[in-house]
Amino acid sequence: MPPLTESHRAAHLRWLLDLTQVPTAAGREQRVVAWVDRWLAERPDLTRAQDPSGNITIALRDAPRTEAPLYLTAHLDHPAFVVERIVAPGLAELAFRGGVMDDYFPSARVTAHAADARSFGARLAERVDGASPNFKTFLAEFDDADAATDALRPGDVAVWSLPPPEVAERDGVRCVLTHACDDLAALAAALAALDTLRAALAAGEQVGDVRLLLTRAEEIGFVGAIAACRHDTIEPHARLIALENSRSFPDSPIGAGPIVRVGDRVSVFTPELTAAVAKVAEELAGGPAQPLATQKQADLPAWRWQRKLMAGGACEASVFCAHGLASTCVCLPLGNYHNMADLAAVQAGTNEAPPRIAREYIALADYEGLVDLLIACGRRLASPEGAALGSASFRQRLDKLWNDLRFVLE
Repeated sequence: MPPLTESHRAAHLRWLLDLTQVPTAAGREQRVVAWVDRWLAERPDLTRAQDPSGNITIALRDAPRTEAPLYLTAHLDHPAFVVERIVAPGLAELAFRGGVMDDYFPSARVTAHAADARSFGARLAERVDGASPNFKTFLAEFDDADAATDALRPGDVAVWSLPPPEVAERDGVRCVLTHACDDLAALAAALAALDTLRAALAAGEQVGDVRLLLTRAEEIGFVGAIAACRHDTIEPHARLIALENSRSFPDSPIGAGPIVRVGDRVSVFTPELTAAVAKVAEELAGGPAQPLATQKQADLPAWRWQRKLMAGGACEASVFCAHGLASTCVCLPLGNYHNMADLAAVQAGTNEAPPRIAREYIALADYEGLVDLLIACGRRLASPEGAALGSASFRQRLDKLWNDLRFVLE
């Protein structure tokens, strides 16, 4: 497959910037779905299916179908508010669907999006305790009381008010600062990879059974992924690479490459599939994720990747594993996780300024590296034999070590 051109990279960046601005919330992902459907309308060689809970599967129309397809999965929601009711002119009750510390809500600015595409600014007022059994609920006071009252309805989405996205330097790394990387940046990367594989298939190259699974309502407890398992949306022998944007820590820095995630806070993922993805990353990079004891940092290639546990949270890979499906995760290291700026200091109580909402950010090179890795996984792993790549390769190394060095035991 020829390397991606500047034109390809520009299109992938454009999709990233577009998608991460789309208002979305758990259970109210329709605007993201509409964006994806417009994208699909220009690609008739891709097929779309939907399960009873609204999870979407996209496949290559002309690729061979197998009993063990390779799924790339991403979720369609981001922590956000949903309008519960209009309390009085210019005053609405908003329920927050997602995980954000209480410290970030007082007097925060939000923007509500009506069905007719109008948007309305507001400021959060007091919290309404007991209004919802499942979600934090707040009153919001709208700047334009009459217009907002006329346009907004229960079920409309409200998001944090944030500056426009941009590509800018941050701590010496070229980053994309935008509204909702988690998980729309992963969705953009998955679409970019599938688009590249689609073009390869159209050019006569061999491409395996690669599909996308786009799930709903991840931010409130993986509800869409659970539904996909319960509906048998996923074949029993399928392999799944869940895509995430995971909070960056000092040992998983932004700009050091996409992360092959071996586990999360609640489980360790399928070892064989994780090993296979790591093997693809190592082949793509031409070297390991970090220097061996016999190497220097300068010995590593320019294409960077990481292999980490990332135990700060949980992801859909654990859901799939719990339902007996082979699954692992690849993620992007994320700054301002869930739009919480200076999160470590706020958690430690050492912040010098009041907690504030800000744009999430990822390294542009990490995003491009994720696209590269997903394309390579689609080519190398989208066959039943591909799933055993990592473990088989390691067993071959063990056999060679035995044959070469067993004499020392004699």
